[in-house]
Amino acid sequence: MEQGTEAPAVGDSVQIGIAVDIPEPWGSLLTRRRLEAGDPNAVPAHVTLLGPTEIPVSGLPAVERHLARVAAAHLPFSLHLRGTGTFRPVTQVVFVAVAAGISECELLAAAINAAPQLRRELRFPYHPHVTVAQDVAPEALDKAYEDLADFSAMFEVDHFTLFSHSGQARWQPRRDFRLGG
Repeated sequence: MEQGTEAPAVGDSVQIGIAVDIPEPWGSLLTRRRLEAGDPNAVPAHVTLLGPTEIPVSGLPAVERHLARVAAAHLPFSLHLRGTGTFRPVTQVVFVAVAAGISECELLAAAINAAPQLRRELRFPYHPHVTVAQDVAPEALDKAYEDLADFSAMFEVDHFTLFSHSGQARWQPRRDFRLGG
């Protein structure tokens, strides 16, 4: 989305999230697998850098300026997704693991979270991954874990995306931020 595009909002606040999208052909494959698992929260495959966060609509310009500075200060990097992992029994999640690019994702997430309006309590330490099944039957979690155990994809990450959510529609991309300026 272009800068200045109206963000979907409810009242005076908007939900935002920031992620690295998984490119084709892998993105649609992983998204389809999440849908096949019966995941009611299936969204396009991504690595989250900032999970859903509510901010005042009036704060969006400052957030976008912060994200532009973060992107300019970080270089593009290679991301290697390989195999599966799970957070069970703590949470009912199966994911495709980030095998290379972990540090770069961690540094981006920390820099993004440094903005006062984006700081929030995390339930768990940041762990970059691509969710492929969440809160579904144990058999569906097992199947996703087994079916994608040999999955592998390597690609260059040259940007991250700010998404917004109105609470009524699906997450919508708002703006891409190119790494390295």
